[in-house]
Amino acid sequence: MAEEKHHHHLFHHKKDGEDQEPSGEVDYRKEEKHHKHLEHLGELGTAAAGAYALHEKHAAKKDPEHAHKHKVEEEIAAAMAVGAGGYAFHEHHEKKEAKKDDEEAHGKKHHHLF
Repeated sequence: MAEEKHHHHLFHHKKDGEDQEPSGEVDYRKEEKHHKHLEHLGELGTAAAGAYALHEKHAAKKDPEHAHKHKVEEEIAAAMAVGAGGYAFHEHHEKKEAKKDDEEAHGKKHHHLF
């Protein structure tokens, strides 16, 4: 799975071989660190969107004249929080995969008991 390129970011396009060491090997630890960073950003986005959703829920109660607008914004923020949580979950699994690839590349064996 390491041969597949499944990173599609809007910016920071890497040229061929840029994510590799001079010897031609992929730096899995660097990739693991990168996914950990993106996971934390996803967690931060989840917390921020969740906080904004709670803020809008409170604003809907305090401002009955514009309650519908606040409820719509609350739902949008809640959907964004779920999406950011899913992104953080995805990056967590990418980080685990990079760690597993690093261990396999450096000769560490996985012992499955069952």
